[in-house]
Amino acid sequence: MKMLVIASLGMLSLSQVSLAFADTANGKSLFLQRCAMCHGPDLKATGPLARKSTPPTPDLTTPAFKQRLNEYPGVIVASVILRPNGNLIPRTLQENGVKLPAHAWSVQDLRDLNDYMRGVIVKSR
Repeated sequence: MKMLVIASLGMLSLSQVSLAFADTANGKSLFLQRCAMCHGPDLKATGPLARKSTPPTPDLTTPAFKQRLNEYPGVIVASVILRPNGNLIPRTLQENGVKLPAHAWSVQDLRDLNDYMRGVIVKSR
């Protein structure tokens, strides 16, 4: 199933999605509800759980991450789907008493989140 989703995302060319297809209000809402507790509203690892995970939450506005985003345009969405760090996110939330309801991610949600975060990252620093 993951391979099908990943293949589908590759065909969507998330880095090329025009603003007409992305809803940045939805992307911002998803980010604030599901990501800001660690990454902070500014994406600079300023959330209340940023230093409570091992490894600590990365600052997504650094030049190194911007370069990674340019080299791998789907890196934001891939991190949501694949969770390359295994159980880190759920474990960090659980250990800190944060109950985050499950979310059935749609392709549109992933586009919106990618577009919102990319916009914040590109504008920062």
